[in-house]
Amino acid sequence: MAWEIPEYSDHSEFMIAQYREEMPELGDLTAMETLSRLHREAAAPTIKTFGLQLGAFDVLAALWRSGGDFVLTPAQLLEMTMVTSGGMTARLDRLEKAGWIRRDANPYDKRSFIVILSQAGKELIERVLVGHLINEEKVVRPLPHAEQAPHDAPLSILLARFAEPGQT
Repeated sequence: MAWEIPEYSDHSEFMIAQYREEMPELGDLTAMETLSRLHREAAAPTIKTFGLQLGAFDVLAALWRSGGDFVLTPAQLLEMTMVTSGGMTARLDRLEKAGWIRRDANPYDKRSFIVILSQAGKELIERVLVGHLINEEKVVRPLPHAEQAPHDAPLSILLARFAEPGQT
């Protein structure tokens, strides 16, 4: 018997239908569907076209946003991203191998190192950011500009609930 994919408006709706089929006791999956759709449409497509995973983008963007010499410690990167220390090490290994960052001894703490955005990493993240912003604008375009900003406050309240103490 062949498995057929029914008609759905998008991948997120299809995914939610699968969850409901396999485990109906999960109940209301509206939040999952909304967040899945936003993630899928706003972030992943553009970032993947540049050969990056979301985690790598997150690290490169954090380094770039730091400005100046584009230098952060691994501890600072952990605070600025949603990654475990083990995950960060693996991510930094991949980014360094690709030539997008380098790790040097920390001049202020001989027990640690610093992470530096390379010129190639800087050029890459700037290209990705331009494409990412264009895609995000496309995603929110159906909302009139005056209606986009009012959604920021409720989202900020929602997301603040997940921030660890001391983080904003």
